[in-house]
Amino acid sequence: MFPIRDDNPHFLTPYVTYAIIGLNLLAWALLQGLGGEPKLAMSVCTLGLIPGDLLNTVPAGTSFQISPNLWCNITEDSSWHTILTSMFMHGGWLHLLGNMWFMWIFGNNVEDSMGHGRFIVFYLLCGVVAAVFQIMSNTESAVPMVGASGAIGGVMGAYVLLYPRVHVHMFVFLGFFVTTFAMPAMFMIGYWFLLQLVGGVGSIGAHGGGTAFWAHIGGFVAGAVLVIFFKDPKLVARHPYHGWNPQRSPTQSWRRIK
Repeated sequence: MFPIRDDNPHFLTPYVTYAIIGLNLLAWALLQGLGGEPKLAMSVCTLGLIPGDLLNTVPAGTSFQISPNLWCNITEDSSWHTILTSMFMHGGWLHLLGNMWFMWIFGNNVEDSMGHGRFIVFYLLCGVVAAVFQIMSNTESAVPMVGASGAIGGVMGAYVLLYPRVHVHMFVFLGFFVTTFAMPAMFMIGYWFLLQLVGGVGSIGAHGGGTAFWAHIGGFVAGAVLVIFFKDPKLVARHPYHGWNPQRSPTQSWRRIK
């Protein structure tokens, strides 16, 4: 299943959502060479978050292979900046486009509930908490973590608390069977979160690369908690589909409220 769109109108022009998507695309083009080597591997090595490097649990001078022709070295230099830079790096085209699509669908309505300034801080905090969860899952890992999915997990955590009954349209591909259907956000995002929990538990004790499930879980939890403090009651009150008992039943219209 893959989300296509939601039936959630918005009041504000989501400038921050657009800017975050734009920054990720710029980073992909300028810092990661549009996925070409050696820029991709070098960017993951130097701007990705490596728990063992950050916490000095891996000895300085340790080398690990990140691509057939590139080895990364653990140094004694501080790498705390990678908590933020890793949020704008990606491992491939599908990784980038998938994250940005989720941000496009869910980011505008969360920004709509907070206003532009609060949403910037909210997004970055979710990304930081996501990084902390992933670090704590394996403090001695030498595998770089990259991607915006932790912070976007926070956006989804906020979305499901703000607009649980709004319909999300899904694309389903099962072999020769292809269809679309709509389901409430609480079921779609709840199913996504359940998959992250299953994957996170299964990854405990594992070594090597893969999906940063604990970053997704941490970001989601952070978003679900932080939205309580970051939402603007005045902005939320004017939204017709907010909460468990919205002012109007969710519709099939997909538009911006003028």
